[in-house]
Amino acid sequence: MSNSTLIQLAPLAFLIFIMYFLLIRPQKKKEKAVNEMRNNVKVGDDVITIGGLCGKIVKVKDETIVIQVGAEKLKFEMMKWAISKVVSSNESRVSSKKARPDELSEDEDTSKKALPKRMKRLGSEEADSEEAVEPIEDVLSENTEEK
Repeated sequence: MSNSTLIQLAPLAFLIFIMYFLLIRPQKKKEKAVNEMRNNVKVGDDVITIGGLCGKIVKVKDETIVIQVGAEKLKFEMMKWAISKVVSSNESRVSSKKARPDELSEDEDTSKKALPKRMKRLGSEEADSEEAVEPIEDVLSENTEEK
């Protein structure tokens, strides 16, 4: 190969290198984390499926799980790959019950601050105290009468 051929192939090799680190590698990391999450589910975990069903895991098999859904406690058997995410588990519930209620974690404290305050509805007393606003029909009819 001559130098001119190497110089022409260098930008192509550079683009492939950049594409690997920007697209392929992060996708593989994400896929690995999702597979690990699906393989580590256990009985009692609350999950959301890719179809949007929310339920509690009742039984875990090699490739399938059985989840309990709804007030009627219907049971569905589905593949593990259908789990979108694990919402909570028994361990997190136990640890949250052990924590004292007067102590708030940073996440809970910031989430309470981020919520907007409720607006008060105008009651009859407050509505009377504000300026009366004329309906638009009255204003329009006055303008046409003046002309």
